[in-house]
Amino acid sequence: MLTPKLLTLVLVVQPGRVLLGMKKRGFGAGKWNGFGGKVQTGESIEDAARRELQEESGLTVDTLEKIGNIKFEFVGETQLLDVHIFRADAFHGEPTESDEMRPQWFECDKIPFGQMWPDDILWFPLLLQKKKFLGYFKFQGHDVILSQKLEEVEEL
Repeated sequence: MLTPKLLTLVLVVQPGRVLLGMKKRGFGAGKWNGFGGKVQTGESIEDAARRELQEESGLTVDTLEKIGNIKFEFVGETQLLDVHIFRADAFHGEPTESDEMRPQWFECDKIPFGQMWPDDILWFPLLLQKKKFLGYFKFQGHDVILSQKLEEVEEL
């Protein structure tokens, strides 16, 4: 039986570009990703997303749009990662490096998918088009997708 672990992911999007962070330590180190992490006890999912974005990039946001929900299973692991994905189109502050992440803007046609989680290339186009989605990915290690399901939805 897999135990769900509630996580957030925030992608900051501007016309023609997206802000990613190079993960410097911990789970996913060495990969470009959005900003996010664990939802703490007593914290709403959206509050956790805001907190993690601020901690990892220095940015604050007024509005987060819930854009996706993906569940990740890793063979041999007991936790099912339940990742709630948000898009932010406006922000306050300047992206600032933290202990965990080094932020960098990428043009939308130059997103470094080869240095990201293998599933990102599948759902990023939906996020960039503001289309909501649900997904499930089963991984062997951190690089091989064994099975997947991804669908566009009207509501989350």
